[in-house]
Amino acid sequence: MTLFDALVDDAGLFPPTALPMTEALARHRADLAAGNPVLTHRFLVAASRIGELREHLDHPIRLGIVLDTPELPPLDGLDVELVEVPGRIVDLSDLKARLFVEAAPFEPPPGVGLKVRCGGTTAAAFPSAQDLGAFISHCVEHGIPFKATAGLHNAVRHFDPALGVDRHGFLNLVLAVCAAVDGHDPVPVLGSTDVGELVRLAREVSGETATRARELLVSYGSCSTATPIEDLRALGLVENAAVEENV
Repeated sequence: MTLFDALVDDAGLFPPTALPMTEALARHRADLAAGNPVLTHRFLVAASRIGELREHLDHPIRLGIVLDTPELPPLDGLDVELVEVPGRIVDLSDLKARLFVEAAPFEPPPGVGLKVRCGGTTAAAFPSAQDLGAFISHCVEHGIPFKATAGLHNAVRHFDPALGVDRHGFLNLVLAVCAAVDGHDPVPVLGSTDVGELVRLAREVSGETATRARELLVSYGSCSTATPIEDLRALGLVENAAVEENV
C-alpha cells in the first residue's frame, strides 16, 4: 500500500454535500467504474437510512454504517465492512465488520478502533493541532487503528474565513501519523501550511513508515470523492489523471 491508497471513504450522504440517496449512489457507481486507488470505494450511510438505501440499491456495494439509532437495524444481505459509533461499544459478533468508537482517547478492546472528528459546522468543532496530535500519538503508542471524519475538505491546512478557523488538511493528517510512527511530534506537521515542505515530506516517507501509518489511519470520510484526488494530483502526489465529480 502506498501512502494514499484506499484513503477516502465516500461520505456523499453527509453534510456539507448531503446528496440525495439516488445521486449519492449514482456517483458511487461512477467512482467504482473509474476505480481510482485513492478511494476505498466504501459507501458510508447512517443506520437510520438503511431502509432508504435498500429501496434504491441495485448493485452490491461495500458499506460503512454510521450508527445514529439506539441499535443496529437488520443488515442481512448487505456487505458491511465497518461500523462507526458514538462513545460506546456495540456487539458486532453477528457481523464480520470492524468497529470504530468516536470517543476520547482510550485503549479499546482488541479489534476495536477509534474515530476522531476533525471539524464540523462550527469553529468549536475543530480540534486544535495539539489535541489532534495527542490523539494520533495515543493511537500510535498503543497500536490502535483509527478513522477520521469531518472537516478534512482539502489536502493542506488552511484558514476558513466563513468559520474563522483553520481547517485541518488530510495530507497534514497522513504525514502527522507518519511522523508519530517515526517517533516525532505530530503537532508541527498538523499545523503546517507550507505546501512545498509537506510535499517534500510526503515524497520522503519510507515504505515501512507508510505501511505502518496506513495500518493505523484506516481512512477518512469525505463528502466529495473528487476533491481529494484533485488536490493530490495538483500537488504531484498521485498520477496526473482527470477527475470529475460524478453527481
